[in-house]
Amino acid sequence: MDWYETVFELIDMRSFSNLWFWIALAVLWSSTSHWVLGVPWDMVLRARKKDAPDQSVTDLHDMVRINTNRILYIVHESGLLIAGFVCFVLTVLALTGFIYGREISQALFLMGFPMSLVGLASFLSARKIRMQALEGALLYKQMNRHRIVTQIIGMISIFVTAMWGMLQNMSVGVLGG
Repeated sequence: MDWYETVFELIDMRSFSNLWFWIALAVLWSSTSHWVLGVPWDMVLRARKKDAPDQSVTDLHDMVRINTNRILYIVHESGLLIAGFVCFVLTVLALTGFIYGREISQALFLMGFPMSLVGLASFLSARKIRMQALEGALLYKQMNRHRIVTQIIGMISIFVTAMWGMLQNMSVGVLGG
């Protein structure tokens, strides 16, 4: 076995039978769930405590304000362009994956589409935080609500991806054997 075969065996383009794909999927949803609007969840928990130091509350409010302003600025400046590009990429992935049968495109679509929903939810949460000038308990509640929405999207995404991946692996096993 030569070097190229070893590398291509390690980086298999059949995504659903590849351990690296499932590790990447787990890391994607784990980190997405941990970083709520760009703020680490442990920072929210620390600030939510009754006996939290004033500095942790101030830090949280500053971080939420910075990330909210950043998200809204990006959407305001280039939101339409980003939306068009994301829709184009997702359409290409869906067509090449589900119409032409490319497994790598299916895998990327099953990761990208739910992340686009999380991006939309992040924009809506950021807009609500800014418009209502949320602070204190109301801010913590909105951050928690956004995290739950992200986790629900993640759970559905992982379930659908796992079911589709098993179907793909079983059909390859049946057709290949």
